[in-house]
Amino acid sequence: MKAINTARRQGLRTSIQWAGALALLALLPACNRALQPAVALEPGSDTACVVDGMVLKDFPGPKGQVHYAEGAPDFYCDLVELFTALLMPEQKRPPSAVFVQDMGKTDWDHPEANWIDAKTAFYVTGSRKRGSMGPTFGSFSSQLDADNFAKKEGGQTMRFAQITPDMVNLTGGMAHDATMSR
Repeated sequence: MKAINTARRQGLRTSIQWAGALALLALLPACNRALQPAVALEPGSDTACVVDGMVLKDFPGPKGQVHYAEGAPDFYCDLVELFTALLMPEQKRPPSAVFVQDMGKTDWDHPEANWIDAKTAFYVTGSRKRGSMGPTFGSFSSQLDADNFAKKEGGQTMRFAQITPDMVNLTGGMAHDATMSR
């Protein structure tokens, strides 16, 4: 009888071990996704901005995209909108990746591809160039490209961490941008 009970306990332990191993195997794909770095996606002809629904491809200037641990990325038609979303105090979902376009390698009026890590980019603030919502930032992978752009178009070169909420205030939106009403 003792041998039978020992065998049953051993069988139960083995079953529990197998169940635990199978549960861990089931979690591996999720872990693998979390370990894979996010890759920038090229917006389609109908990709709309998460903030205002504007179609990205219809407007000049660099675009942005924010990836999260789950779900599809959020796209932004303008970098001021992107930074507004990132710097909002109520932003609770930490991004897993943020991408912007390298304007040293793509056309301002019709930007395509050339996505770079937003946190390592150089930004030109205060230039004469306009984006979908009026004044916007230029984004560059190279400080030399950013500085040359600032010399030509005005503005100053900054890093990601130097962008502050007061630099990206969207209060009033189009109502405060005289060029949007023409």
